Amino acid sequence: MNPLPWIVLFLPLVVAAVCQLVLRKSALVPWLTTASAVATLAMSVILLDTTGTASFDWATLGDFHLQIGIHLDKLSTGMMVVVTGVGALVHVFSLAYMKEDDAKTRYFTGLAFFMFSMTGIVLASNFVMTFIFWELVGFSSYLLIGHWYQKQSAADAAKKAFLCNRVGDFGFMIGILMLWGITGSLSFSDMRVPADVSIATLSAAVLCIFCGAVGKSAQLPLHVWLPDAMEGPTPVSALIHAATMVAAGVYMLFRVQMSLGFENFHDLQASAIIAWTGGITALVAALMATQQDDIKRVLAYSTLSQLGYMVMAVGFVAGEAGMFHLFTHAWFKALLFLGAGAVIHACHHEQDIWKMGGLLKKMPVTSLCFAAGCLALIAVPGTSGFFSKELILDAVHKAGSPLFWVAAFVALLTPFYMTRVFIVAFLGKHRSESASHAREVGPLMWVPLALLAILAFFSGYAFINRVSPALPEHAG
Repeated sequence: MNPLPWIVLFLPLVVAAVCQLVLRKSALVPWLTTASAVATLAMSVILLDTTGTASFDWATLGDFHLQIGIHLDKLSTGMMVVVTGVGALVHVFSLAYMKEDDAKTRYFTGLAFFMFSMTGIVLASNFVMTFIFWELVGFSSYLLIGHWYQKQSAADAAKKAFLCNRVGDFGFMIGILMLWGITGSLSFSDMRVPADVSIATLSAAVLCIFCGAVGKSAQLPLHVWLPDAMEGPTPVSALIHAATMVAAGVYMLFRVQMSLGFENFHDLQASAIIAWTGGITALVAALMATQQDDIKRVLAYSTLSQLGYMVMAVGFVAGEAGMFHLFTHAWFKALLFLGAGAVIHACHHEQDIWKMGGLLKKMPVTSLCFAAGCLALIAVPGTSGFFSKELILDAVHKAGSPLFWVAAFVALLTPFYMTRVFIVAFLGKHRSESASHAREVGPLMWVPLALLAILAFFSGYAFINRVSPALPEHAG
């Protein structure tokens, strides 16, 4: 394997170390971390359709070797473009959004470290490496959510996110040990389920693995940390809620399914539990979204609902559909959060939609971009969200499960709460002084929004072949 994947992995770590240890008070830090994010995106695009595995021994205990390894296939290289793409746009947006922040050096260093942590999960070739970077993602998200730690609510939200994830991670660790005992390997490519292993034993192991996804992807009952994570800067919300931290659980579940073999999941009791957990989470979160007045909290509960869709797809052994929705959702949810950030910035940090109004005239570019994200999330035909959500609904319908009606009802709730947000915040008359003084944001903010608006419509066509060759057939 060429050295490019290793550079993609370790470049953000090197940049974060230099910023923290050498350039702590330098104005170059934001630009250096942004340049590294753009560079990793460029290298990730180059690595598309590259396959291969490489590893080195990290620790040796007798005949047992713990390895750090990289595995490249269609799934990981496609996911890398999503992670680095969203990360790069969040960095650019943050240059303007965090310009006046006194601790922007610490903020951008945290972003770089987060990118390193998430990249490690995506490229990991084995469970040891996955678990190491899984914990690093939890730590770096703690730093970012609690960036404004002087606010008690932000400090509490960071601790809540960290502790909730530790609960899920304990089960995740047990599941890794169980699968190691069952398959005799920690490498994703070498796992084989022996014929004499009972369905109950494999189900127990998969459910423990699922505990990690419940924490990271904020499924019931560990969903409580995600709405509170809105206390962090809005670009952090976009990064956590788009393609990175919350998507890690879905990505990991699908990787495990691929490693153990999809045929082993059809009869597992764990599959039904995973599917129902995702379905109920999608419904409860959508109902909660209809009751929110904070623009960021509406989007947070919307993220919970869409993650429920993805987890439900994995439970029905239709992980290709779930991953396809993850790919498309990343772009338009990042668009919505960054659009909300632009609105909050222009309205002098006002987040209540009932104190906005009339922003379409004041901020036409931001408003149109936000509208594009809404259309994709609602799944209007022709948008990327339509193709990916349709695949999930089709898979659930073919399974003959009553969860189809739950998923269909959630699909009806989504247009309700997103249309409500757009009408209240962007149409009508100004409802406050902050809204009346709003002005369109500068190019460092609206250019990432415009690019994400384009991807909200066309990413479905670009990524439809990334996860599985069967996807075009399902998509009709």
